[in-house]
Amino acid sequence: MVWLWGLGIGAIVLLGLALSSIPVAAWWQRRDARHAIRLFQTRREMLEAKFFDMAQSQGKPRGLRWLDCEWFNEVTFARDKNSGLLTAFVGINIRFEAIEGGDMEDVAAVGTIRDAVAVFHFHDGSWGTGGKALFNMNPQDALEKLVAQFDPIPLA
Repeated sequence: MVWLWGLGIGAIVLLGLALSSIPVAAWWQRRDARHAIRLFQTRREMLEAKFFDMAQSQGKPRGLRWLDCEWFNEVTFARDKNSGLLTAFVGINIRFEAIEGGDMEDVAAVGTIRDAVAVFHFHDGSWGTGGKALFNMNPQDALEKLVAQFDPIPLA
C-alpha cells in the first residue's frame, strides 16, 4: 500500500516537472540572450573591425572598394526561428570607391553613402560575422523583412 502512495507522488512530481519545463526553458533562453547581448556590447569595437575586414575582402559589390563604415548605436537582436541562433543587426553607412579599371569607375553614384545593416551571429558562446551587409535598410527594416525567419528579442 505504501508503494502505491510513493508511485502516486512520483507521478505527480514527474507531471509537475514536465509542465514546468517549458517556462524553465524559456527563462533559460532569455538568460542566455541577455548574456549574449552584454557580450556583444563589450566586444562591439572588435566585432566592427572584423566585419569591415571580412566585408572588404569579399569583393562585393563588384568593382567597388570599401573605404569606411560609420557605425550607429542602433542594434536589433533576434533569434532564428529554426536554428535558435542569436543574430544582431547593426545600422551602418558605407562609403565605397571604384576600383581602377573596373566596371564602376565611371559611375557617378559610386561615392554615394549607402545605408546598410551589418549582420552578426552568436554561436558556441561567442559573436562572429561573415561580413554580410544588408543594403538599403536599417536594423528594424531588416527584422521586418525577415520576420518569417527571425523573432525579435526585446531588450527590456
